[in-house]
Amino acid sequence: MNQEISAIRDRLGKELCILAHHYQADEVVRHADILGDSLELARHIDGLEARHIVFCGVHFMAETAAILARPEQKVHIPDLGASCVMAEMVPALLAEEVLSRLNRDGARIIPLTYVNSSAAVKAVCGNHGGSVCTSANAPTMLRWALAQGDGVLFLPDANLGRNTARILGLSENEIERLDIRGQGRFVPAADPARKLYLWPGLCAVHAKFNAGQVTAIRASEPHALIFVHPECDPEVVSMADGAGSTTFLIKAVAEAKSGSTVYVGTEWSLVNRLATRHPDKTIRPLRRALCSNMAKVNETNLARMLQELDTALPVRVEEHIARPARIALERMLTACS
Repeated sequence: MNQEISAIRDRLGKELCILAHHYQADEVVRHADILGDSLELARHIDGLEARHIVFCGVHFMAETAAILARPEQKVHIPDLGASCVMAEMVPALLAEEVLSRLNRDGARIIPLTYVNSSAAVKAVCGNHGGSVCTSANAPTMLRWALAQGDGVLFLPDANLGRNTARILGLSENEIERLDIRGQGRFVPAADPARKLYLWPGLCAVHAKFNAGQVTAIRASEPHALIFVHPECDPEVVSMADGAGSTTFLIKAVAEAKSGSTVYVGTEWSLVNRLATRHPDKTIRPLRRALCSNMAKVNETNLARMLQELDTALPVRVEEHIARPARIALERMLTACS
């Protein structure tokens, strides 16, 4: 597979660009032209010359690339079934209904969606003056969104929303976790005392980390460092030595002193790669948590995708969705430039 992929890459040259998220397995990462987190990969799309962009990640990432790519470029994903549990927790029609209920007394609540969401949800944000954020720029974008109206509807990750609100100094009284059952019938009109409304979504991987794991490490290895992703429970984040995006975690591990023991609370593939990259340190997962959807992309279906580039159907987003979703994404890229 390695030889076959290399031969196709050599043949296509600059006509092909392979992007991979940090959570991809090493067998895929070794073929990537660009490796990064969601923000880094999104920023690269505009400058790519390649006619074929192959995105090794989950489907919402390939959708984002397709929205930002030029019309002549084709975006592919090796496995169309590589979805995201969190993204599926927020149907676009329900997001519209909840936003309507919050705004029914004349309030202006701005929707801000984590990039881990569908193109349709990004379009809802674009149509209602909102934008998109990543774990890396969530504080910047939440601050931006708060300045646009009377409050913010943060979708879909409640943990990231609450952890980001803490960074900005919002009090618990200014935050409300919504009850969206029954097509949002429990959602109240916006309260002037509330600044942030949290959609009750979560990441199935980062939900596996808990305070008990941190407490056990502190007791047995008091000198160990613990770094976690902000999709983790706020209690876990508050107990850690640091929390941030995958790029933050990579940097934190790299900057730890030689001989350190470092526990990392994020997806296993990245933690395993960091352990290999830093043999002078002991790098361990807070718990071995693998994203099964990220794992659907492998060297075999990457090779098959490359063999079928000329006939494979690319990832497409209908223009009535792509246009407002693009506006939401461009607001983010502008605010974070």
